[in-house]
Amino acid sequence: MSYLVLARKYRPQTFDDLVGQDHVARTLANAIAAGRVAHAFLFTGVRGVGKTTSARLLAKCLNCVGPDGQRKGPSANPCNECGPCREITAGQDLDVQEIDGASYNGVDEVRRLQEGMTFRPARDRFKIYIVDEVHMLSTAAWNAFLKTLEEPPPHVKFIFATTEVQKVPVTILSRCQRYDFRLIAAQTIAARLEDVLAKEGIAFENGAVQLLAREAAGSMRDAMSLVDQVIAFSGDKLTADDATRVLGVADRSILHELAAALIGGDGATCLSVVQRLADQGFDLVHVTRDVLRHLRNLVVAKTYAARPGDAGPSLRDMLDLAEEEVDDVVALASRTDLDDLSRCFHGFSAAFDAIVKSGQPRMELEMALVRLARRPPLLPLDELLVRVADLERRLGGAPPPGPAPHGGGSGGGRTTPSVSAPTASAEGSARTHGALALAAPRAQPDAAPKVVALAPHPVPALSPVPALSPTPAAAPAFSSNPAPAPVPILSSRPTPAPALSSPPAPPLPSPPAPSVSPSPDPAPNPQDLMPTWRAILERVRRSRPSLASVLEHAVPLEVTSARIDLAFEPAAEFAATRAAEPDALDLLTREARAHFQAPTTVSIGAAQKAGKSSARTVASIDSEKRFAEIARAKAAVEGHPLVEEVIRVFGAKLQDVKLPSRDG
Repeated sequence: MSYLVLARKYRPQTFDDLVGQDHVARTLANAIAAGRVAHAFLFTGVRGVGKTTSARLLAKCLNCVGPDGQRKGPSANPCNECGPCREITAGQDLDVQEIDGASYNGVDEVRRLQEGMTFRPARDRFKIYIVDEVHMLSTAAWNAFLKTLEEPPPHVKFIFATTEVQKVPVTILSRCQRYDFRLIAAQTIAARLEDVLAKEGIAFENGAVQLLAREAAGSMRDAMSLVDQVIAFSGDKLTADDATRVLGVADRSILHELAAALIGGDGATCLSVVQRLADQGFDLVHVTRDVLRHLRNLVVAKTYAARPGDAGPSLRDMLDLAEEEVDDVVALASRTDLDDLSRCFHGFSAAFDAIVKSGQPRMELEMALVRLARRPPLLPLDELLVRVADLERRLGGAPPPGPAPHGGGSGGGRTTPSVSAPTASAEGSARTHGALALAAPRAQPDAAPKVVALAPHPVPALSPVPALSPTPAAAPAFSSNPAPAPVPILSSRPTPAPALSSPPAPPLPSPPAPSVSPSPDPAPNPQDLMPTWRAILERVRRSRPSLASVLEHAVPLEVTSARIDLAFEPAAEFAATRAAEPDALDLLTREARAHFQAPTTVSIGAAQKAGKSSARTVASIDSEKRFAEIARAKAAVEGHPLVEEVIRVFGAKLQDVKLPSRDG
């Protein structure tokens, strides 16, 4: 007698035996009990989850007549003893036809099927058509089915089964009751396998059963086929070692060792484990998938460890592992934090596609493991904030030496050290420039961490000092604590050096003023042109900012009430072309005449004039000033004690200093 595989030998014969599809079994049983059985059903789901088995069970329930043959109607619990039940189980019932949709997919087959529907069943209550892989029917066959499927004879029932429901036309779906078959949980499959192995009288290890259940990937038929395969290899006892050898998958202990080495940063052990797996002939792509799943389990276990209360599914339900494996996962997850586990999962997940698609999966796997094992440690943000707060407390308790604070304010007496470079304007008035002020926090033990603020700080100008007169001053008397003397500004007139040992000489008489004779105007100084040119530019900017940006690159050769002569460098060809346009010249002429209140003319000179002139453009002058301010500000910030301490503590580097915008 030929051998009957376990998947067929232990096919469920009642809805109570149908594991993992309780929602389908209960709905169909209640419909049969209530007499509300539809005329068409569509069973959809992946392979091996019970679609065809459920179709046969439904057919038996509808046609069962009981052990004595006296049952008058359908029953949710078929007897499996009467003639219809036995023949349906064996696939020999004339009134229950199982059709392969891939072979009978044409319109002619559908027409022949329709012709047979008009005849009543030969013996059973219902004539039932079970069409497997129904998505393989052609479009013409579906169209021929529409009317029959919508209004079949009362003695006809249709049961369709498919793994690709998206290929079934919507017009067919609307005429059927749809039942979606789910993947079966690994623990449910393991329980069923243990029951089958016990009935077969085969000893087994729990680890082997768990491995087979996981490799089935939710399919009961696949699990039964794997059991048959391993039994053929191992004989009377099913062991985990035999299962791993036959299936070519890594044992759970190997995955656990690899994950532990990865989390611990031991790249050498990771490479050693991969070497052992490769030497034993394991499929490294499959191993990669198992490692990714194991890392996911670690993240879930760590997340559940920090979950408050007991609401929701249990950890074992989330992991779908055996009890001892759950304990191992929890113990490994407790050795690190959730952020690090999540980083390991995402890093390995990013490398997964490269490993699977690579022609050298071993190398890709090894490099991914080494890269993750050498990941730098994470420094939590709250720890960084604590360190910053501690740094502020230490610096706030003993303010570091630095320049005296400038300016007042409503700071409640708080000292704000600043670093600035004082500059004096030509008029001797104070102005605000791009120096940076580093605000030191208050020394409060419970204060939240403050942020080092970079802001402009007003810098007082130096007081103007009168020039030395031709009369030399007497030598100052020496003292033990001499006060610093102001730095004098020397005039352009020659001054005789004072003698230290002799009294000061009398002042020289002033020479008579020479007579002034009319002479031609001297050549204009290029620096004297710049204030007037800037004033005209500001007028242009208010009217047309884009034109002012172009004119900033012009070299002013002459700026008088009678004439404005501009030139452009050869590199500023675009700006010269734009400034020479009629509308631009017209606007500049109007603004110049409004400024001078005179009939000023404007001309654009040749590029050679710009090269010979000592004048410079507004853009180049402003750019140099800006770069100088940034350099002074960066030097001031780098030398500040607070910044030096931050750089020392965090190992940072001062990359750039941004000055406030000139517009705001």
